[in-house]
Amino acid sequence: MEEKDLYNEEEKGTQPKVDFKNIYTGSQALEKAPKIYGIQSGIEGLDELFYIVREEKGKLVKKSLGGIPAYSVMNITGVSDTGKSLMVEQFAIEQANKGSKVVFITVESPANFVAASIQIRATAMGYNFKDFEDNIILIDAASSYNLRENIPDLLATLAYVIQNFKARFTIIDSVTGLFESKEMFARAIVRRLFNFMKSWYQTALFVSQKRSGHEELTAEAAGGYAVGHIVDGTIVLAKDLIDSQYKAKIYKKPLGDIVRLFRIDGCRLSGHDTKTRFLEITETGLVKIKEPISGGGEEL
Repeated sequence: MEEKDLYNEEEKGTQPKVDFKNIYTGSQALEKAPKIYGIQSGIEGLDELFYIVREEKGKLVKKSLGGIPAYSVMNITGVSDTGKSLMVEQFAIEQANKGSKVVFITVESPANFVAASIQIRATAMGYNFKDFEDNIILIDAASSYNLRENIPDLLATLAYVIQNFKARFTIIDSVTGLFESKEMFARAIVRRLFNFMKSWYQTALFVSQKRSGHEELTAEAAGGYAVGHIVDGTIVLAKDLIDSQYKAKIYKKPLGDIVRLFRIDGCRLSGHDTKTRFLEITETGLVKIKEPISGGGEEL
């Protein structure tokens, strides 16, 4: 395209303008960049899977971040019954117990049912929910058609809660429910949510649903790759029925068992473990990340 076509559009009735306020040098951008550190998840075996690389005495050394990267927006995706909601509930409990305010946007189940589930999860984690129950602020989009279908109203409500409760963490369970009737707009909706979390310096977890036809360990969810392409990182959960001798050999489990699997599918803000690992849901309803399916773990 010729230069005059790029900069001279009077014929189309528009006059392009240079957006000077959004031009930064590298140093200017870094002045606004927050320090990245680990946020403890409350999920056994997860926090040590994120790391950063530092220079020490002229050598590059890998150091465990000790949690999910602060200010990241992470997507947790999988088919039903893989532990997605359990993971975000454990995260909410862990941070609320530490005294932080956590916003929990309920899209699939009404707030009172989610609160009851969180209380059970807190007991399983060894915490007294009464000690910090008001550190979790629920926005009930499941019971509000307007909040579910009107993203500007949802974000205005979320901004009010963040500002008035000084919240640092936001959970949406699930983000898929915000575009289930308009999947063609999924990317635009997720982008708007992502930009909002960044502007309010939230560490956020988005739960997204997979369709049963999607490959188990890909980052694709309902809405295509809309979520995974926009957010900072994706955690993929899966389950597999051992219905062949080949699977029994790979998983070292008997025929007929169901195994649950976990994988981190990219993270922009830090390094991360790339292995597919076993995931366990305990009898008390807690998620634990276990050893790699190939056996043996890499030390950080």
